[in-house]
Amino acid sequence: MFGTVLIANRGEIALRVARTCRELGIRTVAVHSTADRDSAVVRFADRAVQIGPAAPRRSYLNIPAVIEAARATGADAIHPGYGFLSEDPDFAEICAEAGIVFIGPPPRVMQQLGNKAVARELMAAAGLPLLPGVVKPVADLEEAREVTARIGFPLVIKAAAGGGGRGITVVRHPSDFAAAYTGTRRTAQSVFGDSSVYIERYLDRARHVEVQVLVDQHGNGLHLGERDCSVQRRHQKLVEEAPAPGLTARQREQIGELAVRGALAVGYTGVGTLEFLLDEEGNFAFMEMNARIQVEHPVTEMVTGLDLVREQIRVAAGHPLELRQGDVALTGTSIECRINAEDPLRDFAPAPGLLEVLELPGGPGVRVDTGCAAGTPVSQHYDSLLAKLVVWAPDRPQAIARMQRCLGELRISGRGLATTRELHQNILASGAFREGRHHTGFLDGPESPLPVIEGKAS
Repeated sequence: MFGTVLIANRGEIALRVARTCRELGIRTVAVHSTADRDSAVVRFADRAVQIGPAAPRRSYLNIPAVIEAARATGADAIHPGYGFLSEDPDFAEICAEAGIVFIGPPPRVMQQLGNKAVARELMAAAGLPLLPGVVKPVADLEEAREVTARIGFPLVIKAAAGGGGRGITVVRHPSDFAAAYTGTRRTAQSVFGDSSVYIERYLDRARHVEVQVLVDQHGNGLHLGERDCSVQRRHQKLVEEAPAPGLTARQREQIGELAVRGALAVGYTGVGTLEFLLDEEGNFAFMEMNARIQVEHPVTEMVTGLDLVREQIRVAAGHPLELRQGDVALTGTSIECRINAEDPLRDFAPAPGLLEVLELPGGPGVRVDTGCAAGTPVSQHYDSLLAKLVVWAPDRPQAIARMQRCLGELRISGRGLATTRELHQNILASGAFREGRHHTGFLDGPESPLPVIEGKAS
C-alpha cells in the first residue's frame, strides 16, 4: 500500500479522498491555490503545499508544480479526484516517468476513452449497442450532411474530446444544421483544443442510466449497480439516485453485463462509469465512459456499503478485488442533490459570493460532502458545486421524504450567492419525479418545476 498520497484537487472531493486515506493509514498531501489556503482539506491533510494563484491553469492544472510538490513531500501516488487533471493521459504519463503512481486507469486507455468517437468505436467492437450515427468524427460538412440524411432529425452534434456537458448541440431542423455544425466545431476547438465532432440520433425523452464498474489489474471486473442521472440542466447532472427507478431485473442484469464487458474490452482498471441512454421502449445505448471517480459516487456507496475511493486506491496499488459479482448486495435507495452556486432563474448562471450562513441537515441515513464553511468566499474561478446532499432509506418514497426534510433543514445563503436548493425542493415535489417519469428533457418540458420558483434560490 502507498505511504503518502498527494491529492491534486480541491473542495469536497479532496477532503473525501483525504478521509479515506487516513482510514487506510496513508499520509496525505494537499496542494492548494492561494484562494484555498484556509480550506478544509488544507487543515485536514498531514501536509499542505501552495502551488500557485487562484486561476486553475496556474495551480491545479500546473503539472510541473504538482509533480514538484509530490517529489518534495515524498508522495508515491497522486489521486486526481474528478475534473482538473483526472482524465489527462499526459499527466498520468508524466507521473509514471517520475516514479509516482497515478490513481486511475492506464494513460493509453484514458486517451482512447477521452475521445468520445474512439470510445464509441471501441464499445461497438465489444458488442455494446449504440444510437444510430457514426463511430468516427465526420471529416467535413459534406460528410456530416450525408450522415444526417441517413439518421434523420432530431440529432446531436458532440465534440469528440468533450466533457462536462460542453460541446453538445441538439439540432431539430435541417435548416439549422450547417450553423450548428460550424458552431460546435468552433466551441470544441476553443474549449478542448480539438475541433473534431461526431453525430448521433437524439432521443427526446430518454433516461440517463449509468453503471459503476470496478476492475483490478488482474483481469477481474464487476459492476456495483446503476444510477439514474436524468435530471440535468444544460447536459449537466443535478439529481442522481441508485438504483434507477422502474428498471426490471432483466434490464438491470443486461446493463450491468454490458458495462463490465465494455470496461474489460478496453483494458480499463480502477473505478469507472459507463453511461447509457434508455429509450421509451426500454432499449439501452452506450454514450461514453468516464475514467475517474464521479461526483455522484456516494449514492452507489450508500446502497452497496462500499468505499469506492478505498477500492480505487487498492486497485492502483496492485491489489486484487476482494469481491466477486455475487458478493455485491444492493440495499435500499439513495438520492443525491447537488447544491450549486447557480441561479436557476438565470439559466443556471454561476452565482458566486460570500457564504455567510451554512447549517447542514443530519439524522439517520444522511450524508453531506462539502469543503465549504460559513464565512468563506465562493470563488468564481472554480466549479459551482458547494455541497452534495445525500440520503439513504429502505425504499424510494422514504428516500424522497428524507431528502425533502433535509432540503428544508439546509440553510445556505450569503451576499451575492444564489443556489439550487429551492429548485431541488420543487423537483422532488413534482409528480414526474416522484412517479419515476422524469427524463433528460424534464427541466425543459411541460412538467418542469422551474416556473414555480419565486425569486432567486438562496
